[in-house]
Amino acid sequence: MIHLPPSIQVFERGWLSSNNVLLVGPDDCALIDSGYQTHALQTLALVERSLQGRPLDRLLNTHMHSDHCGGNAALQAHYGCHTSIPLAEADNVRHWDTEALSFKATGQQCERFVFDSTIAPGETLTLAGMQWRALAAPGHDPHSLIYFCEREGVLISADALWQNGFGIIFPELHGESGFAEARATLDLIDSLDARLVIPGHGAPFTDVAESLKRARSRLDFFIADPLRNAQNAVKVLLKFLLLERQRIPLAQVPGLLAGLALFEAANSRFLQGAPEQVAQWAVSQLTRAAAARIDGDDLVNEG
Repeated sequence: MIHLPPSIQVFERGWLSSNNVLLVGPDDCALIDSGYQTHALQTLALVERSLQGRPLDRLLNTHMHSDHCGGNAALQAHYGCHTSIPLAEADNVRHWDTEALSFKATGQQCERFVFDSTIAPGETLTLAGMQWRALAAPGHDPHSLIYFCEREGVLISADALWQNGFGIIFPELHGESGFAEARATLDLIDSLDARLVIPGHGAPFTDVAESLKRARSRLDFFIADPLRNAQNAVKVLLKFLLLERQRIPLAQVPGLLAGLALFEAANSRFLQGAPEQVAQWAVSQLTRAAAARIDGDDLVNEG
């Protein structure tokens, strides 16, 4: 059993929403990452139940993907909480550039929110009486941050490291460097004395060395053939659409994917297939993995 410090609570949410990390101290309460927009009311209910009437003083984001910041607006409306985002995303959020923020490219939702301050890599924050160091963690997202509390040996790793991998290396889909940055981020995590990792998705874990070993192996797999990263991205895009909608007519899958800029980037650069062919492949991959099933003329979410 994983034992968290008493001041840390983790709401493990499943894949459509990121995990939410609630830090409760004697003088302040903070939440790191707020999940996806369609789960915003559930996020708010989880926070309210845990705080039992106390205010949420601060809201922070590791990065600006919709499954990590989609509940920001609801929490701000309810609590008026001070909100901090990664420094590099300030202009994108200020001007609500949905292309730069990836919401438009992935076909995902995020209600507009505002921010009060930014967090730069290397900055130290005091949250719930603990010192947390913000560290740059590019790879999955160029501007992502992770947060490390040296005293407790706790790392909030976002999508830079999961127990069995990491998030899609998005920059590579656009012909930009991402694999080298992901490797450097794994090396950075390896250099920390992290005894407990709270990932962006999945349960907290303590087998940090083994998780890093698996992540490096997976990264080597993608570097050896970048097509695999693109294929993984297409599967994830379809699974995310399915998680949100639960049921999609099979005839609509090619059009839905083709309408996403991220799919177009992955397909034109790597897969190079007709949308119908690539959609058929993605459907077969999800059904083979028991992540979806075919019910008549529909693709239905599973798992």
